[in-house]
Amino acid sequence: MKIQKVTDLAFRKYGQVLEGYDFTSLIKEMKHTPVPEDVIYVPSVEELEALDVMKDLQNKGYGGLPIQIGYCNGHNKKLNAVEYHRNSEINVAVTDLVLLIGHQQDIEPDHTYDTSKIEAFLVPAGTGIEVYATTLHYAPCHVNEGGFQCVVVLPKGTNTELTFPTEKTGEDSLMTAKNKWLIAHEDAKIEGAFNGLKGENITID
Repeated sequence: MKIQKVTDLAFRKYGQVLEGYDFTSLIKEMKHTPVPEDVIYVPSVEELEALDVMKDLQNKGYGGLPIQIGYCNGHNKKLNAVEYHRNSEINVAVTDLVLLIGHQQDIEPDHTYDTSKIEAFLVPAGTGIEVYATTLHYAPCHVNEGGFQCVVVLPKGTNTELTFPTEKTGEDSLMTAKNKWLIAHEDAKIEGAFNGLKGENITID
C-alpha cells in the first residue's frame, strides 16, 4: 500500500495538520508511558491532563468543551477495525507512525465497509493532527521496531464503558463504548464487535 504524508493534499479530506500548539511537554511526559508488544489504549491520563497544553487543546481544539488526554501505544501492522466518533479526534505523534483511514460516508447501508478504500498516511514524530469526525480510523501502525506512541485527545467520556443499553440492530449495533462506533475485521477476533470489514485486513510492511 502506498504511504502518503499528512502534509499531502490527499489528507485534507480526512483532517488537518495542527499549527499554533506547543506539544513539547506532552511529548516529554509521554516518554514515561509503556510501549507493549501489542496495543494499549488509555482514554484519560492525569499527568498528561495536568500540562499547560491541556487548556489550549480544550479551548482552541474543542471550543471550550471538557476533554480528556490519553494515549495509544504499542506495536501494530494491521488495520483490524475502523471506528468513528461524533466529533474530531486530535492525535499527537510522539514517534513516527502510520494511520490507516477511510470515510464514514463509504460505509454501506448494512454497515459493512470495503477495506480497499482505506488510505495510509505517515504522521512524523512531533506532529499534531485533527482527524475529522467522519474519518474512519483505529490503532496506528508502527514504523520503527521500538513501536509507536500516540497522544489521543477526545471529548471527556469518549471510549469509556457504556452505562446505558444499546439496540442490537442498525448503527446502534456498532457501539462498543461511549461515543465509539466500531466495525471489525473477522481476522482480528475482537470480542463483541460487528465484523463488517470486507476484503483484506490491510497490513503495513
